[in-house]
Amino acid sequence: MKIFLSRPNIGEEEIKAVTEVLKTDQLALGPKAELFEKLFASLTNTKYAVAVNSGTSGLHLAVRALDIKDGDEVITTPFSFIASANCMLFEKAIPVFVDVEEETYGMNPDLIEAAITPRTKAILPVHVFGQCCKMDEIEKIAKKHNLKIIEDACESPLATHNNRQAGSFGDCSVFAFYPNKQMTTGEGGMITTNDEALYNLFLSLRNQGRGNSLEWLTHTRLGYNYRISEISAAIGVEQTKKLPRFIEEKRELANKYNSVLGNINGLTTPITGKSNTHSWFVYSVRVNAEKRNKVLKGLNDNGIQSKAYFYPCIHLQEFYINEFGYKAGDYPIAEKLSEELIVLPFHHKITNKEITYIESTLNSLINNN
Repeated sequence: MKIFLSRPNIGEEEIKAVTEVLKTDQLALGPKAELFEKLFASLTNTKYAVAVNSGTSGLHLAVRALDIKDGDEVITTPFSFIASANCMLFEKAIPVFVDVEEETYGMNPDLIEAAITPRTKAILPVHVFGQCCKMDEIEKIAKKHNLKIIEDACESPLATHNNRQAGSFGDCSVFAFYPNKQMTTGEGGMITTNDEALYNLFLSLRNQGRGNSLEWLTHTRLGYNYRISEISAAIGVEQTKKLPRFIEEKRELANKYNSVLGNINGLTTPITGKSNTHSWFVYSVRVNAEKRNKVLKGLNDNGIQSKAYFYPCIHLQEFYINEFGYKAGDYPIAEKLSEELIVLPFHHKITNKEITYIESTLNSLINNN
């Protein structure tokens, strides 16, 4: 048996849409990208959306557009994909980490104010695995200290906190559409905002710094080639239409997992935080750190693709240790999670038979050596 960790949910609609684009003469900067942006803004209850070629590009443009630069500090979390911190380094700003909450894996608001200095310009909370941070509290802190908020919602489209969607809290927010995400464009991302000035700046920055007139070879600022192709955008249009259904299917699958795995001694299933709804990027379980790597190897040896997430944490990546002098013990909750978490196969083609096999294999590995 071979059970894949993730699989993109691509249907005939996406294939037809891509074929239609390939029959045209416009493969970039065309109507599919504009439609994709319009649909995604509507779905996320934001005024504006700007499609880019990756979530990482979106995060970089957010830092750039908010004029975060050399020596400025941005508070974020070490428990995330590395792009959440690297985006600051692209502009020579400094990521300042605070630890996370053990229940939801999101940034702990109680630790933010102690990390604020005169050089702090923004907070970049990360909605991990499909679940929002405590954004109401983070918003209050940002307002009190006159800080910007960049939401990293790359893993959490349509997740909510207190009935507000991920992507609706910050000055701007970023989503990602890599093939393992809830929806995909192959490679791609989206920036959302309710600020018209930021929106126009994002349009320019993603397209080599062209002015609003979009005149050929006329550039008003330093920009980047972060455009999304019409092919990717065409996939995005169809995937955006399906996203609510995709997430509902993921919730049903998560409930099945919770039901069968919840009684395994030595294993902890994920918790949805109070006031949150989950949009389920991955399904993660926790096991004792001393057993985790053996369990992980056993799962993969038995045909069940599984991975450690996020291991190591950002601050314990070699580059960050060498550059900033971080060490083990600096952020104990994030480090504990990274040493205990395993993400299991989680996609639309998993069968009940496979879930039963995963449950029996996990139980055996954890409790019967």
